[in-house]
Amino acid sequence: MSKVLLFNPKSAENKYRIPNSILSIAASIEGKYEWIIVDGNCEADPAQKIEQYLNTGEVKYIGFTVMPGPQLRQAITIAKLVKQKFPYTIMIWGGYFPSNQPDSVLFSGYVDFIINGPGDYAFPQLIDALETGAPFEFIKNLIYQAPDGRITKTIKEDLIDQDSLPALPYDKLANFYPITKYLGKTYLGKKTMAYHSSIGCPFTCSFCAVVPIYEARWKAKSAQMVYNDVKYIKDKWGADAIEFHDNNFFVSEKRAVEFARLIKPENMIWWGMARIDTMHKFKDSSLAAIRESGCKIIFFGAESGNNAILEQMDKGGTQTGDQIIEFAERLKKFDIIPEYSFVLGTPAPTPQQVQAQIDFEINFIKKVKAVNPKTEIVIYVYSPVPTEGSELYKQVLASGFKFPETLEDWISPAWENFDLHKNPLTPWLTPEMIDKIRNFETVLNGVYPTVTDIRLNALKRMAIKLVANFRYKVNLYKYPYEIKLLQKVWRYRQPEIQGF
Repeated sequence: MSKVLLFNPKSAENKYRIPNSILSIAASIEGKYEWIIVDGNCEADPAQKIEQYLNTGEVKYIGFTVMPGPQLRQAITIAKLVKQKFPYTIMIWGGYFPSNQPDSVLFSGYVDFIINGPGDYAFPQLIDALETGAPFEFIKNLIYQAPDGRITKTIKEDLIDQDSLPALPYDKLANFYPITKYLGKTYLGKKTMAYHSSIGCPFTCSFCAVVPIYEARWKAKSAQMVYNDVKYIKDKWGADAIEFHDNNFFVSEKRAVEFARLIKPENMIWWGMARIDTMHKFKDSSLAAIRESGCKIIFFGAESGNNAILEQMDKGGTQTGDQIIEFAERLKKFDIIPEYSFVLGTPAPTPQQVQAQIDFEINFIKKVKAVNPKTEIVIYVYSPVPTEGSELYKQVLASGFKFPETLEDWISPAWENFDLHKNPLTPWLTPEMIDKIRNFETVLNGVYPTVTDIRLNALKRMAIKLVANFRYKVNLYKYPYEIKLLQKVWRYRQPEIQGF
């Protein structure tokens, strides 16, 4: 029987995590097809490792998980190499990038199929069909190139009840890589594990890459199931902290509180992502229970303090600028650190309006810091990933912005930085505007260095604050070279780029 090789391209320099996405695919074929995992984060030369497996002649199917940014570079390089040397292999890509950019992926000539969303059913069904010669055209969640050259998408399947899925094969992963290698030292703990407890999100923000895949749907594992998995990894490998990488962990107040009740005796610190308008509706008793259970910091996509911009982004829900500030202040009494991300530089009809928006957000961020100085601020320059058909999508196209047409274009230095929200390549943003955003970010991080940089000691924090304070108070952001020098020497860690 043909073997399946599952590849997780490199996504981090140091603090990589359990490859949950590719491990869920392994779980879907466990006991039916023999599988192998190659993790680009754990291999000095993953291409050589893959070649060793392929040279046996036993591997026919290769599955890649591919996110935009760093993973894409290694994925493309190795995919090309594999197809050149082993043309008989069938290559299947999953993840946000291929689902949102299917044309450039499939027209590359070396990717045969895309799993469009969850692959728990689609992946094993596709392998079954290819093994037996059965038709695959009616398998849900597939994208492929038809014989006439057209890109074909099959219909989406309903989201699967998450408790019904097989457990992730952590023990078998340990045969390839020590699990302890995936439990990194972070702000949260000495052995931090990563976990996905739900898929999707019930909102339709027009800038979010999740929306086209899940279409405002959300399914979660029960609190008990999540606790069982976490407890297993804690007891067997010593995990003492959790990063929940769900798109929206706190959709259900009842589930969040139930998990908090279960995990509290384990004395684990944890982190997750949420919406401000959702959690602002939580009862005080719920927020207290969540904090008492070990939740120390929560990430929120604030995006903008400008209600008109929130509407332009189709943020949905009931979030407003006033609510963003109110909620930051509210969390102070629970000792939960709100981690707010803001997106600066959204499209507008004139350069003056774009600049006015940037100035507004800078002043708004300072207001948030005034009511709750512990609020972590993450700043992104707007990079277009709008949902097709949305008003924001139309505005982006009207501005003259274009995405790369070929897969190789996506890994040019400019586009790689684009994926990290560092170089947006957007026609409405001038270099001066980007400089202002980045310079303000530098000064802000000087006055309020992130608590998640565990290498920055108290003396260094005090020194950089002294240097940056005057600039912050008088709104002097140009040429902050002295702050940049200290950040470079001390290798200041930005969580939006390097995690915790």
